[in-house]
Parts: sequence; structure tokens; C-alpha cells
Amino acid sequence: MIENKPKMVSLFAGCGGLDLGFEQAGFQRIWANDFDSDAQAVYRLNLGEIDGRDIRAIDESEIPDGDILTAGFPCQPFSNAGNRKGIHDSRGMLYKECLRIIKAKMPKVIVLENVKGILSSKYIDGRNLPEAIKEDLSDMTNIGYDVVYKVLNASDYGVPQNRQRVIFVGIRKDLGKSFVFSSEQKDKSKLVLNSALHIPAEIPNQVHWELSPQALEMIEYIPEGGSWKNVPYEHLAPRFRKIRDNMKKYHSPNFYRRFSRAEICGTITASAQPENCGIIHPTENRRYTIREIARIQTFPDDFNFIDGTSKDIVAMYKVIGNAVPPTLAKAIAAAIMEQVFET
Repeated sequence: MIENKPKMVSLFAGCGGLDLGFEQAGFQRIWANDFDSDAQAVYRLNLGEIDGRDIRAIDESEIPDGDILTAGFPCQPFSNAGNRKGIHDSRGMLYKECLRIIKAKMPKVIVLENVKGILSSKYIDGRNLPEAIKEDLSDMTNIGYDVVYKVLNASDYGVPQNRQRVIFVGIRKDLGKSFVFSSEQKDKSKLVLNSALHIPAEIPNQVHWELSPQALEMIEYIPEGGSWKNVPYEHLAPRFRKIRDNMKKYHSPNFYRRFSRAEICGTITASAQPENCGIIHPTENRRYTIREIARIQTFPDDFNFIDGTSKDIVAMYKVIGNAVPPTLAKAIAAAIMEQVFET
């Protein structure tokens, strides 16, 4: 190990999943930013101070110099669950703020994270967006970065969830190194849902967001490991009957997925809606609790969330669903530490 921890600057930090993983791998966070007030509240509760201003209002001179800069810039414009406006969504342009700050600070390493949908997104000039980002970083100032990117499935790195995200890692060219992603985990037998759902009663945040009466009526008919396709036609809401009547037109969607205890969970999303993610408990007719989804995202049990009101509870599903799983972040961070800072 190196004696002086590499200093980390974190943009779009969310509630701190990526930052926690990097700290566990030996990095020292010196500055973090996120505009979302719910994420800020959780971050301060667990990790410390965070700058809550809009990144567009922050001058580069206000940000300290670091060895590594991370940024989980907003993914909704590129998500398959969203409207896919991509770069034409105002949030899609926020990655340019990352570039602005990187150009001013030129850290040794940069890490960008986004959803898989970014791979098919186009830049304003028609270029493939990931390739445009890679080119922007490669050509930056007189040095630039050697950039690689890859789709990672979180379950390949010890997370009990099949969650695909694109990770960009850039190493400043004057360091003469190119990043290699660490090898994937082969044995996933310990990542099934059953391993994450046994939680001692004294652990906090074991509350859940109540489902609507319509959703409750439907999930009564969904067995463990099943989906809305198991619900008798007469018990489907009108909009689901319309889809059931023409499954080919709607590409046979798999709504209301209830993963079994012997399966790895699907992606935990910020919306936590049964229609677009496996948020239904395997054996109980409810959503997962806050603590259960936190475990599926690999937040430790001493990482606390806010559940004082029903509004708080809904907000916690959002911030946890938006987070980078700390265990995945730690795997990425450990590889960077080994390849860049320990050699």
C-alpha cells in the first residue's frame, strides 16, 4: 500500500455509493458535489460534507486539485427506462461540465459512469456519444487521456444484482499507462436474493413504500419467480389487458417481475415501480424495504437512510436506485489503485 492516499474529487456523487467504494479501496475524498437534496442528506449523514450547488454555477477554482476525479453524471437521458432524449436533454449536456472541470484540473485518473443506453446515444454532430467522450478526453490540452470503457455487470463483481453500467476510465497520457478492467467473478452462487434478505430486526430502515391497490391485487397472483404474465386476464388493469391482447406489438414486456430467492435480482431502479424493475419481494406481497434494496445495492448495514415520512421513504428508493453499488465501485477503485498508484 502507498503511504499517502490518492486524493479524490467526486462530481454527481449521489448518496455516496461510488465514493464509499473508493474510500474502502484506499482513496481519500477531499471534495464532493451533488445537486439533489435527498442525496445530499444521505451523504452528509454517512460520509460528511458535500457541496450542494448546481455544478454549472461552480467555478473550477473552487474545486481542489485531486489525483482522481469521478463523475456519475445523470443517466436518465440515456436510459432505456426514460425517454432517450440523450444529448438533447439538458441533463445530457452535464457531462460537458465534467470535461470543463477535468480540463482545468487534469487529475491523473478520471472515472465516468453511466447506463448502458449511452452506448447507442449520438452526440450533436452525429458521432457515437461514448466515442465522442473518448475523443474529447484523448485530445484534451497538450496531454490528454488514454481512455477505455466497458459495460460491466455488477453481479460479475460481487453485487447480488444484474445491473449493467458503462464505466469509462482515463489515465493521463504522461503517466504512460493504459487501464485494464479486473477479471470477472465466476462463482455467483452466493449472490442470489436469499443471501441478502435475512436481516436482523435491529438493523434500521426496514420500512417499505406501500404499493397501490391495483398493484396489490395483481401481485397476489404472481408466484415466486413469476411476473404479470401469471395474473389471470380478468384481474389485469385495463392498460395491461391491452398489452396482453397484443404481446407482439409491445415486444412481450416482463412487467411485475417477482424474482425468486434462488435468482440474482434484476436492476434496482430509482423509480422503484413494479412495471420496470424487480422490486417485489419473493414471498411477501410488498416492495422490498429500504434496507433490502440497500443490501441488494451492497450498502453496508451501518450506512443509514432517512425514513421519517412517506415522502422520505419514496426519496430513499430514488437515491439508492441511482447509486453505484459500493462493492462494484470498490472493485474498480482497487484495480485503479493497483495499476496507477501502487506501481
